[in-house]
Amino acid sequence: MAMYVRVDGTGPVATIRLLRPAFSPVDPRLPQELTDACARVGADPAVRAVLLYGNKRVFAAGADLGGLAGRTPAEASAHTRLLHRAFDAVADVPKPVIAAICGHALGGGLELALCADYRMAGEGALLGLPETELGIIPGTGGTQRLPRLVGPGRAKKLIFTGRRLTAAEAYDIGLVDEVVPDAGVLTAALDMAGRFAAGPTAALAAAKRAVDGGIGLPMGAALDLERAEYAALFATEDHLRGIRAAVEGQPAEFTGR
Repeated sequence: MAMYVRVDGTGPVATIRLLRPAFSPVDPRLPQELTDACARVGADPAVRAVLLYGNKRVFAAGADLGGLAGRTPAEASAHTRLLHRAFDAVADVPKPVIAAICGHALGGGLELALCADYRMAGEGALLGLPETELGIIPGTGGTQRLPRLVGPGRAKKLIFTGRRLTAAEAYDIGLVDEVVPDAGVLTAALDMAGRFAAGPTAALAAAKRAVDGGIGLPMGAALDLERAEYAALFATEDHLRGIRAAVEGQPAEFTGR
């Protein structure tokens, strides 16, 4: 039985549900369950979009502080390596991933949300990386994914100060993509996921690989990546459906093939 992560639904939209508000900083079951959940939704052809969701009060509040104290550097490194693999698995799901953020998304919780392709937050959400207040730094991607999203200057200020942002403040700097009433977060996120799920699956996966893979490359290599992804889509059925529908002035109905 899952302790930390559960997959709800089998398609076209599946939800990776975070069952506990705080992450264990020592239990290997958390990264394993998250990795397994990502493998499951990634491999299921019926799933065409994915939600990350905690509950109505909290998305994820980061590590359980009681388990952090007294760890050796070797112990911290070993468990963080497992978490990196799990969070990378979230980022690498070959389908659109939406983080539906209610309440707190702090520390590792925000780092997990940063792995999503789209972040939707409730008006009462609170987001931040407060690790420096504990004498440490974000350890599951925050120092790398946040600067790529909001720029290094803003990222350093947030990390150095540990400041918590409201949803409106997070939206203003591009940390979240949409803010909705708290009571409507899950509904709005499911609606957005449904829009993604109705799209051309292969094209969305190719766009995700091109954007994510190209960020760290020189422009020439990034354009080569884009060209390869673009050309490969001409082998899909959906590109024919999309072009034919556009020529006929009709909305396209994509099959995911």
